[in-house]
Amino acid sequence: MIRAVVTGASSGIGQAAAIALAKTYRHRNQAPVKIVVHYRNNESGAEQTADQIRQQGGQALTLSADLNDAAACDTLLDQSWQWLSVPNTWINFAGVDVLTGEAKSWSFERKLKQLMEVDVLATIKLNREVANRMLAGPESGPPPSITFVGWDQAPLGMEGEAGQMFGPVKAAVMAFANSLAQQCAPKVRVNTVAPGWIQTSWGQTTDSYWNDRAQQQSLMNRWGKPADVARAVCWLSDPENTFCTGQTLEVNGGWNRQFDR
Repeated sequence: MIRAVVTGASSGIGQAAAIALAKTYRHRNQAPVKIVVHYRNNESGAEQTADQIRQQGGQALTLSADLNDAAACDTLLDQSWQWLSVPNTWINFAGVDVLTGEAKSWSFERKLKQLMEVDVLATIKLNREVANRMLAGPESGPPPSITFVGWDQAPLGMEGEAGQMFGPVKAAVMAFANSLAQQCAPKVRVNTVAPGWIQTSWGQTTDSYWNDRAQQQSLMNRWGKPADVARAVCWLSDPENTFCTGQTLEVNGGWNRQFDR
C-alpha cells in the first residue's frame, strides 16, 4: 500500500506525481492509496489534485504549510504521520517559482536568496526530520523511500541567470540526497529524479528560442511532460523497488550533445 506525502502537489509536476501514484497503485492490493497533498497557497489546486486521487479510488488529505516556517513544517509532519500512521514514501516537489508571476520581475539576488532559503535550507531541514522519523519506524516491510527533485544540468552547468540560480541550488539538493542515502541505508531509500526540459507553466509561455532549444537538446526531439517525470517518481517510490537507493534518475529524453546553439 502506498502511504505518501507529496509536497508542492497543487500544480505542475508535483500534482502530476501525486495523481500518478494513485493511478499506478490502485489495483496492486485491496487497500486504498493514501496521499497527503501538500501546498502553500494554492488551495484550489490542491483540492483538484485530491479530487483526482479520489477518482482513482485513493484517499487524499490536503495540508497547507510554508516550508520556510519551522512551526508549519512540524505541523505538516505531525498531521501526516497521524493520518498515514507511517508514510512509506515522501516526495519533495515544493519550491519557489521564480520564473512566472510576480517573482519573474525580482532581481537575480532576490530570486537566488529565496531559492536557497526554501529549496535548499528548508528542504534539508524538513527531510532530516522525515528521515529520522522513518528510521524510528517499524522494522517490518519494505524500506520507505524519500525522493528529491534535482536538475539534469546542475552537475555540468548552463549559461545565463537560470543556470547560475538553479545550478547551485539543485546541485546542493542532489548532494544532500546522496549523503542522506548513505546515512539511512538500508532502512530508508533515498533517490533523486533529475528532470531536463519539462514543459511546465513557464515552458508553455516561453519564446521560440527556448522552445526550439528544449526540443533540440532532447534525443526524443520534444519537451518533457510532467507525466514523464511523474512516471519516474512512481518507479523510484515503488515499495517493491528495494534495491534502488542513492541514485539519480535523469528524465530528459536523452541529452542531445549535437545541439548547436
